[in-house]
Amino acid sequence: MRKLFAGLMAALIAAAPVAQAGNDKAGVFDYYVLSLSWSPNWCLAEGDSRKSEQCETGNGHGWIMHGLWPQFHRGYPAFCQTAERPPSRGMTAKMADVMGTAGLAWHQWKKHGTCTGLSAAAYYQLSRDAYARVVRPAIFRKLERKVLLPASVVEDAFLESNPGMSADGITITCRNKQIQEARICLSKSLAPVPCGQDVVRDCTLKKAVFAPLR
Repeated sequence: MRKLFAGLMAALIAAAPVAQAGNDKAGVFDYYVLSLSWSPNWCLAEGDSRKSEQCETGNGHGWIMHGLWPQFHRGYPAFCQTAERPPSRGMTAKMADVMGTAGLAWHQWKKHGTCTGLSAAAYYQLSRDAYARVVRPAIFRKLERKVLLPASVVEDAFLESNPGMSADGITITCRNKQIQEARICLSKSLAPVPCGQDVVRDCTLKKAVFAPLR
C-alpha cells in the first residue's frame, strides 16, 4: 500500500507544471502561451463579487487577454529578477482595453513579463501583437443568453477562425463547470507552435456554461 501511495504521489508531482518563483533568469524560456479569458464567465465566477469594472454592463468584453506567458517545454518561469523598470500607472491603464483592468496588466508584468527579458513597454506591445494575431471567433459575441456547450466546440471555433493553428497548439480550460480560457501556444516570433504536455489539458465537459456579453 505504501509503495502504491508513493507511486501515485510521484506521478501527481511529475504531472504538475513547475514554477520556481524568483529563481529563473529573465529571457530564458522556450515559447509563449497566450491566455484568453471569456470575460462574462470570469465575471460570473469572480468578477461580480469583486465589483470589477471589467464586469460593468455595456463594456462588451468577450475574449480578453489574461496574459502572455513565457513557458518552458515543461514548467514555466515566474517572478524573475530583472533590471527593467516596472510599468507606470499610465502604461497599465492603457492595457485595460484588451486586459479588462489595469490591475491585471500590472500583475501580468510582475509575474510573467519580468521573465521575458523585455522592457515593460516592449512586453505590453508584444502582448498586443499576439492578441491581434489570433482571430477570436465572432460567433460567441452573438449569443443572447447563457448556453451549455461542449468545450470542444470552442476549440473547433478557434481552429476554424485560425487556419494556421493546429489542435495541439490550443487548449480550452474549464473551471466550476464553465468555459474558462483558450490558451494558445506561440513561438517567440508569435508563430503557432505545439503546446507542451503540461499545457495541453483540454476540458472534456460536454455541457460547459458559456455566458453572453454584458
